[in-house]
This record gives sequence, C-alpha cells and structure tokens, in this order.
Amino acid sequence: MAVILSLETSTPICSIALHKDGVLMKEKSLDVPGAHSEKLMEMIDSLLGECQLAMENVEAVAVSEGPGSYTGLRIGVSVAKGLAFAGDIPLISISTLKALAYGAKSQIKGKGLIVAMLDARRMEVYREVFDQELETVTKLDSEIIDEESFSNLFEKCKVYFVGDAVKKVAEVIHHTNAVFLDVPISAEYVGSLAFQKFQMEEFADLAYFVPNYLKEFKALQSKKNPLLI
Repeated sequence: MAVILSLETSTPICSIALHKDGVLMKEKSLDVPGAHSEKLMEMIDSLLGECQLAMENVEAVAVSEGPGSYTGLRIGVSVAKGLAFAGDIPLISISTLKALAYGAKSQIKGKGLIVAMLDARRMEVYREVFDQELETVTKLDSEIIDEESFSNLFEKCKVYFVGDAVKKVAEVIHHTNAVFLDVPISAEYVGSLAFQKFQMEEFADLAYFVPNYLKEFKALQSKKNPLLI
C-alpha cells in the first residue's frame, strides 16, 4: 500500500491531501494570507491525525512544482524536501498545470483540448495546452492574452480553459468553442498524478530539485535607496 502526502502551494491557496494507492483519503485547503508560511505544518499534522496516520506511515511526498507564486512554491518545495529527507522517502514533483488539466478531465464531454492557466499579472498568464490524455500539445510558457489568443485551437475543436486565470480570460475571449471550467486548485489532483509516478519510481532528485518558477524572480528596487535590492 502506498500512502502519499501531497502539497499544492503554487497559488494563494494552500492545499494538502493524503492518498492511499491513488485513492483520496482526505484533502484540506486554506485560502488566507500567510497560510503557506504560518499554517502548512499545522495543516499537515491535523490531516495526518484525522486520517489516524503519522509521518512514519507516509511512503512518499508529492509537491506541485510550478509555475506559480515564487513564495508559495519556495515554501511548499522546502517543506516537501524536508519531510522527504527526514523520513528517507521519495520526493515526487508534479506540474501545477498538468494537475489542473487532470482535475478538468471529469468535466469534459466529447473531444477537446485543455488549456491550463495560472494568473501572472495584468493580462499575462502561465499556460500549457494538453490533450485529453494529458500529453502536451503546446509547451509551457507565459502569454499575453488578447482576442486572438488560441484562435488556431478554436478552429479544430472545443477548448476547455481551467485555472485561476479563467475569469479574466473569459472577459477577453468570446468564441463558441471556448469553454470555461470551474476547477479548484487542489492537492487532490497532485496526489492522483503522484501515484502514477510512484508506481513507475519516477522520483525527483532530493538534492537538486528546485521549483519551476518559469520566470526568474526579480526583487523590486527601492525608490528611496537604489542600493537596496
């Protein structure tokens, strides 16, 4: 039996889940400021207790690898690596956008493509396009959304949009083949995909694994003191 603890911290939502042999045992989510840094360990202890488990019973730790929030990803990956190291158990990394696409599958009827998106800033999104087998059709990148975005996809089939950028994209794109889904950011989907990797022993290198920030983090320069970075 494989018990996997999964962490999803790539957005302001802090989500954790426990799966047993790929079946969800329980999931917890918290959407409050500071949850990642202040509540994550507390949530893990609570979830384990509610499932009558201890970290000694966990056989792998999975974490959302990004893209997403620099701070959220850094905290989530640091905690996941610490737990994996302390327990001498494997670390499994899962693409944030692939997890979103996985969560969308149950809402899709008929053939189509899945555009998983995370909000960047203004009209920019991080996006990746998947088919219904979760194979990449258009590789991960950032994109400025306008009325012509994804027009090449609309000519072929229905296109299902998922992620926390859906609302702002829906205000710009108006096409009969565009379908906007409400799928939560959740560690449930991270854990489901993680079990597949666990079975194939596709583990991250604990020493060298880092999140996929997609864009290099840049601190804003202080206007008062140009020497501060």
